[in-house]
Amino acid sequence: MSHTINITKINTSKVDDLDFDNIPLGRTFTDHMFICDYENGEWVNPRVEPLELIPTHPAAMALHYGQAIFEGMKATVGTDGSPMLFRPEKNAARLNFSADRMGMPHFPEDLFVEGLKQLVAVEQAWIPPQEGSALYLRPFMYADEPFIGMRAATSYKFIIIASPSGPFFTNRIKLYAETKYIRAAEGGTGEAKAAGNYAAAIRPTELAKEKGYDQVLWLDAVEHKYIQEVGTMNIFFKIDGKFITPKKDGAILDGITRMSVIDLLRDKGFEVAERPITIDEIKEASENGTLEEAFGTGTAVGIAYIQEIGMNDETIHVSDESPVGLDINDTLNDIKTGKIEDTFNWMVKVEKVLV
Repeated sequence: MSHTINITKINTSKVDDLDFDNIPLGRTFTDHMFICDYENGEWVNPRVEPLELIPTHPAAMALHYGQAIFEGMKATVGTDGSPMLFRPEKNAARLNFSADRMGMPHFPEDLFVEGLKQLVAVEQAWIPPQEGSALYLRPFMYADEPFIGMRAATSYKFIIIASPSGPFFTNRIKLYAETKYIRAAEGGTGEAKAAGNYAAAIRPTELAKEKGYDQVLWLDAVEHKYIQEVGTMNIFFKIDGKFITPKKDGAILDGITRMSVIDLLRDKGFEVAERPITIDEIKEASENGTLEEAFGTGTAVGIAYIQEIGMNDETIHVSDESPVGLDINDTLNDIKTGKIEDTFNWMVKVEKVLV
């Protein structure tokens, strides 16, 4: 289906004011945004326009009932200078999966990808050239109908904003296994990328950081023993030469990086099992020397190498090195920048924008 996207560009870009070697995390935004409105049962008026404040009624339903979902993606630059997107169709599909769970309308997946392309083409100069850096893309949808009442909204906005970003974690990280608070339970919203999931994680994450940890390692809601995921990542463990990662059970996010890492590990000859994993299994593997490495995976973090896991007053040592994780991270980055052949056909090239 063909979509007409109107483009209105600013007169003078702010990109020349940005120090690409010192990018404040999540605080710098590009000149434009993509925006589309849901009115009378259809998505209308897709456009790229200057980034600005959006008037919001105090009764906007997202503010009261939480109908808000989002995606996270990155744009990189290929060896020929063209911007590249990593598996955008997967993000489009996951956004609609989240929309289903949250009682929101689907957004046309071809328009999702085309909107990304048009915005990235306009903002190409904002893509950081440094290794490990990228232009972070945040598509999101929220209910903007002004109404106080418990039902699905009838009007929404879909927006994409962009923010240049450097490497997320530069050091090995420490996780704290949470035994009081929960992230998600089967039948809840854990497998949707819903804003409320992250709101509920803020306080436990602050407490973990007060203890000296970087992120929360979430456990199941019933027994507090089965590992789900990390605050901003899915997680992989290498035990006795084989990789395991928690299976999708309705309570963890179906990460785009997660599915890609599984493919890469198997392509490199490793066995990967998606199954339930208990924290006791990880503790035992650490004690008997079979826990070889662990890493988190996610769009924002890429690959984050895990040093240790704390739980109550115990410390589980994971590893001091992550040779496979490093190799996977390098391979992913090389695919995203075109340094090696994209044999998986993951990358989508962004052509010059037509205005």
